[in-house]
Amino acid sequence: MSITLNSNNAATKAAFNLSKASDSLRKSLARLSSGNRIVDSNDDPGGMSVAYKLNSRMRRTEAVRSNVQNGISFLQVQDGALQSAGTIVNRMAELRAMAQDVTKNASDAENYTKEFVELQKQLSQLYREKFNDVSLFAVSDSEEELPPDRPALYKGVEVDEDGNNQIKFSRRLFTHDSGQASDGNVSLGIVNFESVFKLGQLDSRYISNFSGSLVNLSNANSINSTKYPTSGSSENSEVFTESGFISSILFVSMGQFTSVIERIADARAENGAEQNRLLKIDGLLSSNLTNLEAAHGRIMDADIALESARFAQQNVLVQASAAMVAQANQISSIALTILGR
Repeated sequence: MSITLNSNNAATKAAFNLSKASDSLRKSLARLSSGNRIVDSNDDPGGMSVAYKLNSRMRRTEAVRSNVQNGISFLQVQDGALQSAGTIVNRMAELRAMAQDVTKNASDAENYTKEFVELQKQLSQLYREKFNDVSLFAVSDSEEELPPDRPALYKGVEVDEDGNNQIKFSRRLFTHDSGQASDGNVSLGIVNFESVFKLGQLDSRYISNFSGSLVNLSNANSINSTKYPTSGSSENSEVFTESGFISSILFVSMGQFTSVIERIADARAENGAEQNRLLKIDGLLSSNLTNLEAAHGRIMDADIALESARFAQQNVLVQASAAMVAQANQISSIALTILGR
């Protein structure tokens, strides 16, 4: 090998190798410190693109799962209110049974009526129950609220088993990360309080010349005053209290209480079915989230054992290259010795 002053090929190659080893060492350090195989987009452009989309879907899936769990909570609160309403109506039916005892006089029936009126007031308060300021119940005259109103309230008509039209309400819960109803949604039932607690005509055996119809068990005036008789006549003023509640338990037959209890049972059964469906959806979303995280990890996560071995290798190469650069730089000093220095 010739000895020159202007160039030192050995030192240049050694410096080049040192630079490569240093870059590889820094890359290994970045991967080990972050735990990611892809640190920069130029490490694996295609893999980074797939991982980015997977990560975005994971975040949307987590948000949808949170919404589904809130929907379950909504239904549970609604079911609790229905359970309380059922307990109230059961007590009313019990009072009605005791009031028709042949050994009870008019004063005894009046005492049962006092509790009956108070229980009606409690039913009226249950109608106003909300979850996070969102109504749990509705009445037939409630207006439909469509997007962009949030939360939207949908109104429809359904034919019951007796062939009668029933006004139904619902709120839509999206259950897919795409946000499209066609990909997945659940219709959460909003109980029509008026439909559940309607009585029809009161027991006319205890009322003279009463012309009312579609009486509701929970405060006729406060829920839907247009469908109930006014207190303009002396007969009607005896039927309702000043607050609009039915004034005597004897005006409601046992069969009417039984019908109300059956409708409460139906509403709770529908609520329970919706809860079970949401629980299954929550399980599916949880499984999807786990699989998405695994797919994302296969692309992004660094193999620590392999990367540690690479780090050790590059560390040795960096030290060796640095030593060789120093040795190569000494070659030029030979030329000075030849020149007599």
